[in-house]
Amino acid sequence: MDKIIINGPCRLEGEVEIAGAKNAIVAILPAAMLVDGVCRIENVPKISDVENICNILSAMGAAVRRVEEKTLEVDCSSVRCSEVPYEFARKFRASYYFLGALLGRFHTATVAMPGGCHLGARPIDQHVKAFEQLGATVEIKHGNVHCRADRLTASGIYLDMVSVGATINAMLAAVKAEGLTVIENVAKEPHIVDVANFLNSMGANIRGAGTDVIKIQGVSRLQGGSYAVIPDQIEAGTYMAAAAATGGRVLIKNIIPKHLECISAKLEEMGVSITEYDDSILVDATAPLKKTNVKTMPYPGFPTDMQPQMCTVMLRAEGISKINESIWDSRFKYTEELTRMNAVISVAGKVATVEGGHQLLGAPVRACDLRAGAAMVIAGLMAQGTTVIEEIDHIRRGYEQIVEKFAALGADIRLVSD
Repeated sequence: MDKIIINGPCRLEGEVEIAGAKNAIVAILPAAMLVDGVCRIENVPKISDVENICNILSAMGAAVRRVEEKTLEVDCSSVRCSEVPYEFARKFRASYYFLGALLGRFHTATVAMPGGCHLGARPIDQHVKAFEQLGATVEIKHGNVHCRADRLTASGIYLDMVSVGATINAMLAAVKAEGLTVIENVAKEPHIVDVANFLNSMGANIRGAGTDVIKIQGVSRLQGGSYAVIPDQIEAGTYMAAAAATGGRVLIKNIIPKHLECISAKLEEMGVSITEYDDSILVDATAPLKKTNVKTMPYPGFPTDMQPQMCTVMLRAEGISKINESIWDSRFKYTEELTRMNAVISVAGKVATVEGGHQLLGAPVRACDLRAGAAMVIAGLMAQGTTVIEEIDHIRRGYEQIVEKFAALGADIRLVSD
């Protein structure tokens, strides 16, 4: 098994370029199932979740070709299968986007229940509700979700809770439904807007993405075209957190500053200097850090996917900081790994209390999920001595060349294989 080894502490300095958004591309690639013709998709991150989706597309009969380092051409015209191979689908959560895409195209879909990081229960009841409102019947048995509809008819859909996955799946299923579909209480994350923009560039008629209500006028056909994926909000936020946690000074390039406002505001509250440019942001954390409190919320609130990384920043700040996790039930597993490194953190339910100011010490730890893995890397950069991170396949799911990028910022970090 591969491991990441870090010798710390270090102070990060330099420039880093952010890849395309993981949370956007994992929905855009399944959405290509709805398109007649070739989709040229640019700014595609080189991560294992993308590899898994491309394997699914290829196994189902699509033609997937990498034409440049970060550009894929996807042609699903010859796909005739509406069932995602189980061995691929169970590996990651975003496989459930094939439900909406296949249902929208074939009016039938079979996909295994999603896998991925273990952050707590992953109910898909809001996905099911959306599909049923459009005229589908949904059955879950033997670990698979089966959807079928004689026809998809536009409808009013109200999501009982704000859900990124259900919002995207409802959009995918409704794009070709007959009539006007109105989806209320939707999620507003940047990658939802990106998926809508991708579909619109292929001929869909979606309005309101990024607001509380999305309206979709069904169309009979989507045609091929070109589209560039937005930069990754969470990867950018991770390098912002890493700069803050190590007292560094880092220019983060190829970003959309507005998408990072919730993260920038919290870091500025802690005493970090943030300077925004058109498509980059300078993080200067050379001053001492102040304690803070964070509550994760749907966008535009502080993202749950940045919670573990922010915890490491709090470890540098003097005093007691608190994290209130309002999205996932089991997102604090990583704190047990941080305590191996001399962190002082106590967890009660969905609240973590973080006592800053203690020198972290290198130790063997594991990446128990994707964002927890990023937090372990940041903690290793802060720690005195050697940190060995295992189970790094989680990290590879969402971070492109994380070892190389941190090394370019001055970290003593390397990838090793047993």
